[in-house]
Amino acid sequence: MPGHGPEHVVVDGSGRLLTGLADGKIVRVSPDGGTETIANTGGRPLGMELAGEDTLVVGDAERGLLRVRPVEPGANVEVLCDVVDGERLVFCSCPAIAADGTIYFSQSSRRYDLAHYKGDLLEHSGTGRVLRYRHGASGVGCADGQVDVVAEGLQFANGLLLTPDESSLIVAETGGYRVTRVHLDGAAGPAATEPVIENLPGFPDNLTAGPSGLIWIAMASPRDATLDLLLPRPSWLRAAVWALPDRLKPAPKDMAWALAIDAAGRVVHDLRGWHVGYHEVTSVREHDGVLYLASIEEAALARAELPS
Repeated sequence: MPGHGPEHVVVDGSGRLLTGLADGKIVRVSPDGGTETIANTGGRPLGMELAGEDTLVVGDAERGLLRVRPVEPGANVEVLCDVVDGERLVFCSCPAIAADGTIYFSQSSRRYDLAHYKGDLLEHSGTGRVLRYRHGASGVGCADGQVDVVAEGLQFANGLLLTPDESSLIVAETGGYRVTRVHLDGAAGPAATEPVIENLPGFPDNLTAGPSGLIWIAMASPRDATLDLLLPRPSWLRAAVWALPDRLKPAPKDMAWALAIDAAGRVVHDLRGWHVGYHEVTSVREHDGVLYLASIEEAALARAELPS
């Protein structure tokens, strides 16, 4: 990559990859490995999805929900939402796009930004939420649309997927070691939630849909024994650990890890590699029998053949 930290990966209709880097660049990668910069968000792009072949919707940790188009060099970057109910949108994470153009997106934390994400994991703030942006809808919102809260009280809401029938959302709760279903039944008030898979042995990050209906979960790192020990302890003790130097805080392990589950939450693939030269996988994308991996801590995308 021409920069650091490709956090998420998308495949377009021509088999090219799209990713966002720590310096704000949106980069397209051709099949031969060549790269070109499409745009710079001026922030920190995280999750992204294509809306057709001409528009990229981006969750930017610093600037909010963005639209990038056309998906060519020199693309325009438009802020769709950066304030919700008068509160600046901190740590916008990942979008999911419905057939009618409605955009659902996750906000990992309302208390901590990306640079201080470990504070949310230690505090267990439960301020993550899922929001909905409807273009052209009447009411108070952002830009030319309306924004409302679909689900809140989530433990570090991260990767987000719509089910094929769009009846529910699947969201990774990184701080809760689980993947959760959010029902979209249209009823007023908070949406009902239920676990898809719980007590995961690591931190789930971005989610993507495989062509056979599998849900790919990027597992950023195995669980940390110190963090597990601290979570039931008083908040002052967790705050004391947060105040320690970075070298003494819980840290991701040197491991590449991709997990796939079916719609019922049963594990179909559990692919792990220790000390393989790539770690802290934050996105997994299946395409033509290949897994493309992204990492917020690496300076490259990786690929691996999908086991039969």
